[in-house]
Amino acid sequence: MTSQPLGPDAGVAAAASPAEPSDSGIAATRRLLVVDDDRLVLATLVHGLAHAGFEVIDADNGDDAILLARQHRPELALLDIRMDGLSGFDVAAYLRDHLHIPFMFLSAFNDEATVAQIRALGALAYLVKPLDVAQIVPVVEQAFAEAASRARVPLAPGAAPQSAPAAPQAAVGASVTVDPVAALPVVALAVGVLMHRYSLPRQAALERLSRAAGLEGRTLEQTSAAVVAAVEQLAMPGGL
Repeated sequence: MTSQPLGPDAGVAAAASPAEPSDSGIAATRRLLVVDDDRLVLATLVHGLAHAGFEVIDADNGDDAILLARQHRPELALLDIRMDGLSGFDVAAYLRDHLHIPFMFLSAFNDEATVAQIRALGALAYLVKPLDVAQIVPVVEQAFAEAASRARVPLAPGAAPQSAPAAPQAAVGASVTVDPVAALPVVALAVGVLMHRYSLPRQAALERLSRAAGLEGRTLEQTSAAVVAAVEQLAMPGGL
């Protein structure tokens, strides 16, 4: 993927009406940095996430991403990994070490070396392209909730944030403690869907999912897979 650098002031794209909720019911109060050197992907992400109610700051290269992060102090960053110049890993390390901004990755690569680096950096989540924006929004919701949870749990000096193992085809929500959301990628995605759809906090969404699994006589993973499959069906052209 190649692109021409954008100026550091060119990358702020807020939701259409920050004071009002979007169609999804989410108030546009959370600031998100989105970085991808594929301009088509970047434009699609910015449009979809702004429509979902997030205040979006965008950059198509690592240098501008760091400048914008220093200027606007987003609450979360969504980073492509392989870019010309500074990589997503470089940007993530800077955000972690200097600005204490949590981050997640969106990439077409899921080889062992990439996944190992993602885990070492302490990413909140990892999404594998291609994904529809409708699938990304719930995972961003989950990441914001997890970032807030981490902020309430101080780390030991010099300790890196923990993350859950990444999966090849799904988002992975990390957690400070081991729980079903962290251990099972499909559960993380389903929890994010319920958080977004019903404006639930993370724990309430997990409890609702667990109750549904019990009523259906299925495992939590099976019920989560059904939720995710339903969302994917609705996102397809001609979906129900």
